Amino acid sequence: MTHDDAPPLADLMPWSVAPLRTGRAWPTAPDPACLKARWNALLKAVGTDRETLFEPTRSRTPHSAVAQLPGQTAGTVRLARAEGPCAEPVRVLAAPFDEQWLIPDHRLLDAARPELWRVAGERQVFVVETGDEGPLLATALLPLVRPGRIRPLYRRPDGTEPNLAPGLLDHLASRLGERPSAEDVLAWILAVVRPGLTVPLTEDRGVWSAGVELGRRMLWLLRRDGERPRLPGGRRPYVRAPLPAWPGGLRYDRDEETLHLGEGRVSPVPPEAWDQEVAGVRVLEAWFAARTDPAEPGTLAAIRPSAWPQAWTSELLELITVLALLAELRPRRAALEVTSPVTATALRRAGVLPAPDASRRPASVLDHQEEGPEGQFALL
Repeated sequence: MTHDDAPPLADLMPWSVAPLRTGRAWPTAPDPACLKARWNALLKAVGTDRETLFEPTRSRTPHSAVAQLPGQTAGTVRLARAEGPCAEPVRVLAAPFDEQWLIPDHRLLDAARPELWRVAGERQVFVVETGDEGPLLATALLPLVRPGRIRPLYRRPDGTEPNLAPGLLDHLASRLGERPSAEDVLAWILAVVRPGLTVPLTEDRGVWSAGVELGRRMLWLLRRDGERPRLPGGRRPYVRAPLPAWPGGLRYDRDEETLHLGEGRVSPVPPEAWDQEVAGVRVLEAWFAARTDPAEPGTLAAIRPSAWPQAWTSELLELITVLALLAELRPRRAALEVTSPVTATALRRAGVLPAPDASRRPASVLDHQEEGPEGQFALL
């Protein structure tokens, strides 16, 4: 069947935010210790030297007055006069499947998207678009992935207000005979989303259950929280030859299913894991390049680990595992036939669509204070 009348993701999850934009590379890194070293180097510089190291843009300079990021403790004194330690780095999704670290300091970021920081929480899931034809990603971390929109699953940090078209859960409950949760809907979306970011829905309870089960498996692999994913014994990737202090290059041997990092070797690496691309970029190559591509000498980004950290090897093995396990789900996704559709036309007739304008804006009232520029407070 065709899905010409499948509702767009943008209608089902109406509130979206543009991705964070740092404006400079150095506040983000795969290693948190080097971020603190970069901060210390910045604060040791004074005057024009500090400004040069900072890498100013039209959006942000060391003299910009900005508020504190919600939920963070970085100072709000203008960076030109700043002193003290670096804010504790936080984990972020820096690129597709690439978890790195960020200094959570509003003074360092061109477009920090405070509305996303306000709704971050233990139950939050950020849905990340990677383009009309690219896969959807889902993460518990603040995403820096560009260029697509970010759609939080919940409009508040406690997970009590789903970012779904008002009335959608009630309508699905009336068609399926049981009320789905917000996470059920997200799992379904991950399993069935089509090119063009349309989402066919169904009133067939069996099809719905199969899609939700498949999507929850995808969600667990994408979030990588709780129990760590593993491949069966004989297929788990291992380090077969130790990685050098700094791998000089990356290549893949398809016949031997071996990933070469300089003189180091990791295998088995299934071809499906190596071939995984997002927006035409191979995931494993981009991950490696983010850790090894040279930075301009004299810049803060050039402050890096002196040797390949053991933690990066562990992260690489887990990334290979995740890509391989996600690849195993593709045939199941392709075979899932969405029968008994709930169309966009039906949702409009039921008054679920179009979503009201208010649902496309962030929740307007939160119950905590946030520090403004130079230590001033404002109640939102």
